[in-house]
Amino acid sequence: MSMFHAINNSASGLTAQRLRMDVASSNIANADSTRATRNEDGEWEPYRRKMVSFQPQEKSFRSFLQQASNRSATPGEGVRATKITEDDEPFKNVYQPNHPDADENGYVQMPNVDPLREMVDIMSATRSYEANVTSMNASKNMLMKALEIGR
Repeated sequence: MSMFHAINNSASGLTAQRLRMDVASSNIANADSTRATRNEDGEWEPYRRKMVSFQPQEKSFRSFLQQASNRSATPGEGVRATKITEDDEPFKNVYQPNHPDADENGYVQMPNVDPLREMVDIMSATRSYEANVTSMNASKNMLMKALEIGR
């Protein structure tokens, strides 16, 4: 196990939570975008909410070798974002007859973004980010104390 293993794990968590905050911020910014993408028919569609998927990082060959030889239990290798997917929830229909994208009945399809849900996601990502910073600082302080022992 590397001396910087805990710091590397925290750094991967920081990167993942930053991406999560960026995607949620993008969702909020596009909460009223009625013309985001074109569908197969060439017509404009509203913005679709995006979500980030995470998974543990792949283990290295060394960790598999150590595990096979039962020398030590291998700790986690951190986290990584695997993909950004679009939410399949239906669009919201809002009655706005004067809107340029309104249909013949006066309804406009609005994005499937709920700003409240996105704010909760941002708050959760922020707390996870702060926890990773705290873990990284604790690891750094332990390494500094270990260096002071040698004086």
